[in-house]
Amino acid sequence: MPYWHLSIVYFFYFAIVGVLFPFWGLYLQYKGFDPLAVGQLMAIFAATKIIAPNLWHTLINRISKRHTQQIQIATLLSWLAFLGIFAANTFWAMALIIGLFSFFWSAALPQIEAITFNHLQQQVYAYAMIRLWGSIGFIVTVAILGLIVEHYGIWIVPIAMLNLYIALWLFSLLIPEVVENTSLHNQGSATTSWLERIALLSVCFLMQASHGVYYTFYSIHLEQYGYSKALIGQLWALGVIVELGLFLIMRQLLQYYGARRLLITSLSLAILRWLLIGEFPQYLSILIIAQSLHAVTFGVFHAVAIHLIYHYFYGSYQYLGQALYSSLSFGAGVSIGSLVGGYLWIWTSPTITFIVAASVAFIGALVAWMWVDTKYRY
Repeated sequence: MPYWHLSIVYFFYFAIVGVLFPFWGLYLQYKGFDPLAVGQLMAIFAATKIIAPNLWHTLINRISKRHTQQIQIATLLSWLAFLGIFAANTFWAMALIIGLFSFFWSAALPQIEAITFNHLQQQVYAYAMIRLWGSIGFIVTVAILGLIVEHYGIWIVPIAMLNLYIALWLFSLLIPEVVENTSLHNQGSATTSWLERIALLSVCFLMQASHGVYYTFYSIHLEQYGYSKALIGQLWALGVIVELGLFLIMRQLLQYYGARRLLITSLSLAILRWLLIGEFPQYLSILIIAQSLHAVTFGVFHAVAIHLIYHYFYGSYQYLGQALYSSLSFGAGVSIGSLVGGYLWIWTSPTITFIVAASVAFIGALVAWMWVDTKYRY
């Protein structure tokens, strides 16, 4: 199993996220866009995730059946499309370029996840040990870029992003192909009802919708309270550092507590996290506690969700499961959360916006409690 080949790809994929979420909103603000426009432009990243995985899979299958080659073409086109960002100065030009490079970038992740699980086969618990390198890439990028931006200015953000896109493409060339074992069968998957599958995907949608406000406005929120860009970057990195520790023990957590308990716990702590950020942004100590909860609200939640997706959509349905998970959660969820968050930010206040995010997480917890893995099989 090509552990390091896959780990390096995850490293650079999420290093790009380490630029996007903490700094891209600030860069758009630097370019002169108001909060509503920032919310709309940031929503494009998530919106492309809705259509990119399935549409790309349909289109690229006509060119190549090799999963590794499909990833390589997607990552190549993503950095080529990104070059247009340096000429985008109007809202519609920026929207077009973001839509293009984000489409190809978003299309690559479900294929990376699917090929990872195809390599893992029955060693599904080892996923967290590969995925943690994505978190390391995020941390390193946020910490270093925060200092660079503080010293040189926010204008350097797209240059950093372009270099990371090129690195992602180069290392994707090293991923070895794998032959899918379609003979594998999972009895749990065969007995899983479509109601349970829909409930899981709904929970993923709601959780990421609640994160949409955080991804788009957290940095802007803290900057309004006088926090430096370097400190904001460090706070982003803190959550992922704690997340690393949980990834290391994720196998033990799943085996001891089970997917259902961890899923509901993650959603419950998301409620607390958004309330703390919305109500007490002036207290650094509380922000540190809230950011530490990222380890659970994202890290544990994602590992549990991907674990359940693996069991609910097994064998030849694995790519479908990954595509639906990416489209509905990181696509539709984050997109709607970001877009609605932009309107709430303008019409109400940051505090109310985060309270609404907490309410969405609460609904997700109820859905999970009522319908997801109620027999504690996983």
